[in-house]
Amino acid sequence: MSILDNFDSWKGFLANRLQQAKNSGMDHETITNVAHEVGDYLASNIDAKNKEEAVLKELWNAASEEEQQAIASSMVRLVEKQGNNNG
Repeated sequence: MSILDNFDSWKGFLANRLQQAKNSGMDHETITNVAHEVGDYLASNIDAKNKEEAVLKELWNAASEEEQQAIASSMVRLVEKQGNNNG
């Protein structure tokens, strides 16, 4: 099973990478830019495995560059918020 097979695994993966990035001194803007690049890759190269992923992929593909940055930033914040609630 790939790390990208379900949304919870993806959020866990992103949370781990986010923590590593923070530990290495990356700022929030850089982290969001990396999340945006990952979103581009996923939308271009990964087939949606369920309805939720299909909706996210369609939203990403329909969004402007600025809107994609907002989606990426929202994903980072979601993971940060969940990390704070679990820790």
